[in-house]
Amino acid sequence: MPRMMRNNTVLCLGPHGFHRMHYTEWGDPARPRVVVCVHGLTRNCRDFDSLAQALASECHVVCPDVAGRGRSGWLAHKEDYGYPQYMADMTTLMARATATPAAGGLIARLRRLLSRSEGTKHVCWVGTSMGGLIGMLLAAQPESPIAKLVLNDVGPLVPKASLERIASYVGKDPRFATFEQLEAYVRQISAPFGPLTDGQWRHLTLHGVKQYEDGSWGMVYDPGIAAPFRSNALQDVDLWQHYDNVRCPTLLLRGAQSDLLPRDIAQEMTRRGPRPRLIEFPGIGHAPMLMSADQIAAVREFLLAGT
Repeated sequence: MPRMMRNNTVLCLGPHGFHRMHYTEWGDPARPRVVVCVHGLTRNCRDFDSLAQALASECHVVCPDVAGRGRSGWLAHKEDYGYPQYMADMTTLMARATATPAAGGLIARLRRLLSRSEGTKHVCWVGTSMGGLIGMLLAAQPESPIAKLVLNDVGPLVPKASLERIASYVGKDPRFATFEQLEAYVRQISAPFGPLTDGQWRHLTLHGVKQYEDGSWGMVYDPGIAAPFRSNALQDVDLWQHYDNVRCPTLLLRGAQSDLLPRDIAQEMTRRGPRPRLIEFPGIGHAPMLMSADQIAAVREFLLAGT
């Protein structure tokens, strides 16, 4: 297990009952700066291991598995998979992450004083694709607790063509005879992630799959997360009205070959709403995985500015 990482769960409520959301956390929970990192549609919290390790000495980093993914519970009613539920779950998580630590002993009290955590905690949000949309919708709300926002390769207009590409594989639940065959499949459908190392591909595969009792291998997410793609005809998703309500400092990251965040949309984002700084990474599509040194440095510099 990577250094400083801890596993935890929080109980969340949906329209049809409770479900448990798993998350990893890094760094000292007493620190005043909380960084919430949320993954893309079929991914999981372990995508952020490299970024979390780079931030853990300065921040309390919390990386959830969105419902139906990773080690979180699956929703019994598949129609509940959607942004209203995801936003409610993340609100529960932020409430826990920003709660004042228990008094504890003298040493614990001194640590909190030294870290200046007795005052209000600041929530920073790093969201890739779906995780970015969740963060954008939360940051657009009145009195949002989000103080800084990183949108990783996603914007307020999601083209129909990119949704069709995603719909072509999400929810199909393929099985493979060996781990190596499954890793080859992950590399194929995730090729837009860019030129990752063999170790990084192995990491992304290892934490996104499971082995079944018959020895076969498959993805570790509920195929039911595809329900929203089947219930309505796919079309452009337009969230400009929400984006224009975001007021916190924002950083926009983009893969230079991204089909989910076209360059003209990214440029328009820099002129509207929070007017973020745009950083593009060459040779990458959807989406930068925040595992390389240059991507991590860009996020870290933005989040820690003003510390």
